[in-house]
Amino acid sequence: MTNSSPNIQKFIGQVSREDREQRNGHKSSVFWLTGLSGSGKSTIAHEAEKALYDKGIRSYVFDGDNVRHGLCKNLGFSPEDRAENLRRISEVASLFVANGTVCFCAFIAPLHSDRELIRSILGDDYHEIFVSCPLEVCETRDVKGYYKRARAGEIKNYTGISAPYDVPVEPDLVVHTEKESVAESVQRVLEFIDGIITL
Repeated sequence: MTNSSPNIQKFIGQVSREDREQRNGHKSSVFWLTGLSGSGKSTIAHEAEKALYDKGIRSYVFDGDNVRHGLCKNLGFSPEDRAENLRRISEVASLFVANGTVCFCAFIAPLHSDRELIRSILGDDYHEIFVSCPLEVCETRDVKGYYKRARAGEIKNYTGISAPYDVPVEPDLVVHTEKESVAESVQRVLEFIDGIITL
């Protein structure tokens, strides 16, 4: 979606992103955790956020359920609505990055085209973390019963069951949550982040 109005221009303020990063003592960026529902994306993102917070690093988690209660509450789960959901999240994350914040985005983003859209908005600030976990393991973690309902045909377009998930081709980092503990996965994510945000 583009805005073609010639009357709308970006405003550049007096405080730059670099100014904010220098004051914060770290760079800002977006770390996008993609993977099946139940793979551990949100758990890892929130644990990593807390670890960064405890170190004095400005960070924030964009979580799928929370975003759909507000910013994207008018969207459904059609391919078009899912793409718009991700576009909105990416645009907001770009504003947070400009404010000097380290962002975690815990969203399935199931298609290669979805992730290319995100990358087109965030550019070099986009760092893709593939939270790898076999579907059968994800199903055993499904405390809300979504997979069971999807297999029964009660939920349409459910990723991994009735809608595809394109495995990332060249993610920046892969964590294997069926083999690693939460603490091990989080530590690997934090080590990766440290190499990106250190001034």
